[in-house]
Amino acid sequence: MTLKLLARRAATLLCSLVALHCHAQMQPLTEDELSRTRGQGLIAMSNTSLGGYDFSRIALDADVTLSANFRSMRLGEYSYTARNGLGADIDMPLLQFGRSDGSEAQRLVHITNPYMEFVYKPGVDGGAREVIGMRLGFDGISGDVGLKLNSLSGSLRVAANAPDGSGLLLDSRTDALGGKRWDGACAAPCLPMAQLGGVTAGDASGPSRDFWISILKTGVQFAAPAGGTAPDVAQAGVWLNWRDKLTALSTNGIAPPNLPKGR
Repeated sequence: MTLKLLARRAATLLCSLVALHCHAQMQPLTEDELSRTRGQGLIAMSNTSLGGYDFSRIALDADVTLSANFRSMRLGEYSYTARNGLGADIDMPLLQFGRSDGSEAQRLVHITNPYMEFVYKPGVDGGAREVIGMRLGFDGISGDVGLKLNSLSGSLRVAANAPDGSGLLLDSRTDALGGKRWDGACAAPCLPMAQLGGVTAGDASGPSRDFWISILKTGVQFAAPAGGTAPDVAQAGVWLNWRDKLTALSTNGIAPPNLPKGR
């Protein structure tokens, strides 16, 4: 998949999230309330620099509630000599936002401030900048997310409990190749990736703050999210980052149900 095509699809997804799933009820304001109210545009743009690269972010200042299922996603299909694995950077049979069982609060996933960010290499002596890649992410995400992975290029950390109550951990940092086309193999005690059925994002202290997927020509160090720590360097190709406040929904490889409305 080319950078141009992925950017186009990312833009479509970003706009669809807001267009279809933002809910607000208009209320009249008194003159006094209006005098104390300040507005902000839906779209916010910002430019930053880090590590020799320039970044341009387009963010939608919106809170989104989402129930959606994505299946059989393969991103970044190309030959990688060091570990070709299943032939794709990310092989994801299921990405499911929300669930149809459980409480009303569990049926939707809550997302704040979805964004796209483009990465440029500054031109030499005033020359044209080179596009290095882009990423799509959220400032915050909370709720139950069904997640099944066959292989992953990325930085992922999920905590879990074994049936006997002992702690388990799925952490790409245990991989000798740094998470590039990782199949989830790890030494005990750990949670094998094949046994992951989903995650609960966020906890009592707040949402998970570092979910994003990038596509890049070369490795890039992105800035830390607000209140968080700097992420691992995103490697070339397609890369998924998600490490903050994640606990496993299940350790048997089964995702919770999430049926479409009307079924």
